[in-house]
Amino acid sequence: MEVMKYTSSRKLGSYPTLGVIVSITLALFVIGLFGLLIIYSIQLERVVRDNVKMQIYLNSNLTETQRLQIENKILSMNFVNQQSDNKGIAYISKDEAAKKFIGETGEDFTKFIGDNPLKDAYLLSIDPTFHSKAEIEKIKKELEKINGVFQASYVEGLIESINQNIRKIGLILLGLASLLLLTVILLINNTMRIALFSQRFLIRSMQLVGARQGFIQRPFLLRAAALGLAGAFIAIVLLFAVIRYAQTEIEDLTLLHNQEQFMMLAGSMALTGLLIAVISSYFSIRKYLHLSLDELF
Repeated sequence: MEVMKYTSSRKLGSYPTLGVIVSITLALFVIGLFGLLIIYSIQLERVVRDNVKMQIYLNSNLTETQRLQIENKILSMNFVNQQSDNKGIAYISKDEAAKKFIGETGEDFTKFIGDNPLKDAYLLSIDPTFHSKAEIEKIKKELEKINGVFQASYVEGLIESINQNIRKIGLILLGLASLLLLTVILLINNTMRIALFSQRFLIRSMQLVGARQGFIQRPFLLRAAALGLAGAFIAIVLLFAVIRYAQTEIEDLTLLHNQEQFMMLAGSMALTGLLIAVISSYFSIRKYLHLSLDELF
């Protein structure tokens, strides 16, 4: 009977280490998935904006030297997206344009016309900071002033549509991220408080034998930090495994993956798990240190 009582008391006062780690892992894994969604949405925005091109059509019968002078002048302008492919500009000759048109439509228009009426052109990638209707119009007029440029054009309404959609998606993601972060904080906080509830008599025993508050808190805070980091590590490993599996199923997903941003996300997850676990434990211990014996039961 005495052995049973001792075993039962040990279970009652034992620290639920596994339960704490599982709770922290699940909470951080969920917030990690959402963080990954935000990263991919940012990368998708970059891809979409990089594909916003302005067509610059050149006058006919330009020499190679004149064409290169126009190209260099365009590249010197501050609105060119130098971070995109080919330093933001790509040359398409009228012969290349004709071949592409014939390949897509299957109709050789040169047989009917007898000549190639298309013009040599540049596809120009505009820096995202200039992606507004007013700026695009200003750039269009500036390009058309260049000697040798026949016309500059872009798909009207596309920039505004992209900006509006990205703004809406950004606000939705921000709201959901705030709500999810609050939920994770409350979940980990409650988990740590429940875990320390089973240790309240041990805390009081240490207090009764004369241990100082800092001495009592130290082992509990160190354990909370270790559990927070352990849960974060497992969550990061699970998140990495999910990414790898998703990339094998969806090949284009690798285009959106950014290793640097993923490492920042992993660091944020570890810091979140550590801070919430330690802060929650700190306030819970302070609470039990100031409770009366009757209030502990």
